Amino acid sequence: MTITIAVAGSNGNLGTRICKELVARGVEVRALVRKSDAKAEKFPKGAAEIVHVKDWTVEELKKATAGATCVVSALQGLRDVIIAAQTSLLQGAVAAGVPRFIPSDFSCDFTKQAPGLNRNLDLRREFHGVLAKTKIKSTSILNGAFMELLAGRMPLLDLTHKKVTFAGDPDQKLDFTTMDNTAAFTAAAALDGDAPEILRCAGDQISPRELAHLAGELHHSTFELVRTGSVDDMLHQIERMRADQPGELEPFPRWQSMQYMHNMFSGAVKLAPIDNTRYTGIHWTTARELLSKRPA
Repeated sequence: MTITIAVAGSNGNLGTRICKELVARGVEVRALVRKSDAKAEKFPKGAAEIVHVKDWTVEELKKATAGATCVVSALQGLRDVIIAAQTSLLQGAVAAGVPRFIPSDFSCDFTKQAPGLNRNLDLRREFHGVLAKTKIKSTSILNGAFMELLAGRMPLLDLTHKKVTFAGDPDQKLDFTTMDNTAAFTAAAALDGDAPEILRCAGDQISPRELAHLAGELHHSTFELVRTGSVDDMLHQIERMRADQPGELEPFPRWQSMQYMHNMFSGAVKLAPIDNTRYTGIHWTTARELLSKRPA
């Protein structure tokens, strides 16, 4: 019997990876894209069925998801996407009789954190209130931060100035998972009819102190460990920055990125237990492996 998985947000970095992982598992992938999306054809031709959804209405999405065994949402954005568009997707899947739904969570464990400390995570929490009112079986994938950010724009690790900047405890473990690993885990979960409501994965769990030591070893240098203050100090800094630089219509203004770092430094969103061993065949990339690919 052919298994069909519908993926929304299939044009994004994560969504494309999820589609490819599903195709590699012999699954029929239905990639849902807005008709006006200019990047709709970037997914390899023939590897998935591209379904154009013009207005993203519940009726359109019902037809687009009919016959799927699971709908995976990799939609990213603010309220208009995470709440409005994703709710339409959910309602369409429910109307089509799809048995399972994977929401676009892909984050640290916001279920353990009080509201008001991270705008984007609050939106995910709000969507879960909508999801809870349906009878569809759902599974959330929680993966911490995407590990690629360590070698990119995350202020935690500064390879240029050779320093690791943190707040609070230098030995607080932080969760990181590559997008490829997250996609592979999500694809496996989409095919797992017995998957629980929450699955947690982490390619690596590393503290600021361990990260400074690792970076120093890989770059044959000394990385300075810089403490900016307590996690409460960081929270006050975020509040001031948000007042001065609102950016409420931007998905990732600077203060939003700092909210994620504050949440991780606090330890409140730490992933536990870790479900890495639930699925076989995934090689979990560590921080050492990722950073060793960067030139010294």
